[in-house]
Amino acid sequence: MKSMKLVCAYLMFLISLMGGANVVYALNINTANIEELQEMKGVGETRAQAIIAYREQQGPFAQIDDLLEVDGIGEATLERNRDIFTVD
Repeated sequence: MKSMKLVCAYLMFLISLMGGANVVYALNINTANIEELQEMKGVGETRAQAIIAYREQQGPFAQIDDLLEVDGIGEATLERNRDIFTVD
């Protein structure tokens, strides 16, 4: 019985992994809060705060590449996240 529970738990784990791989996620950089921005690759608290400060001072981003104007955001960070960033 114990081995059956273990097998079921393992199968549920595998199914959850497969389901997570199909999730499409988009992050609107004009509305994202600090916690959401920090989920992006290469964006920690300091960079997330810089994105929000820039947005508050300059207004909404017109295009994804405008992130390059934010201190601490370079090509590498932008490219790692380009597929999920949106301005809509």
